[in-house]
Amino acid sequence: MTTSGPGRPRDPAVDRRILDAALEVYGRDGWGGFRVEAVAKHAGAGKASVYLRWHSGEELLAEALSHLGHIEDIDTGDVRTDLMRLAEQIRDRHLGSTGRAAQRLAVEAHQVPAIEQRWKAARDAQVSAARSLVRRAIARGELPPGTSVTLLLDLLLGSTTMHLQAAPDHLAEKSARTSSDYIREVVDFLLDAFRARSIAAEDRAAVSHS
Repeated sequence: MTTSGPGRPRDPAVDRRILDAALEVYGRDGWGGFRVEAVAKHAGAGKASVYLRWHSGEELLAEALSHLGHIEDIDTGDVRTDLMRLAEQIRDRHLGSTGRAAQRLAVEAHQVPAIEQRWKAARDAQVSAARSLVRRAIARGELPPGTSVTLLLDLLLGSTTMHLQAAPDHLAEKSARTSSDYIREVVDFLLDAFRARSIAAEDRAAVSHS
């Protein structure tokens, strides 16, 4: 048991249930429809119990969203493995009960002052980690020097999220189940494409100087 203040014991299991419910409600209804009453009902807890723990819906949602998975820096020394793991982290954020909340957050963070700056800082850190991954691969010679970091990441992460988001409801489960195979195919395609593009550019340059 933990306490949030003198004489107010807190059960971590109840806290977790309420936080999970907050993510579910936010993912379903967005910030405009987010209500503590709905969270309490979804969690099987009393409204008063929620307010004993969090003073406002904004405070509750800010803590709930802080538990969403963040993109970790990856450096295995192999660009193929690194890119696959990066895409898998993005995929995992879009799956399960927190997926809709993560998608909402990317669009609505500016509407919730308590989380906007925190979300921007986390987003910037994630972008920096992803870009560093590609730059390390270029430095190791696994990718050509002229590789566009932005283009590579846009193609990889964009295709990963679209694979899940664009799947019709009756294929959503299959898309999630086969996503690792899909990610592997995309990574291999992109690595081949960027390397071939560099070779083609070198050939054109050689012809123009001949």
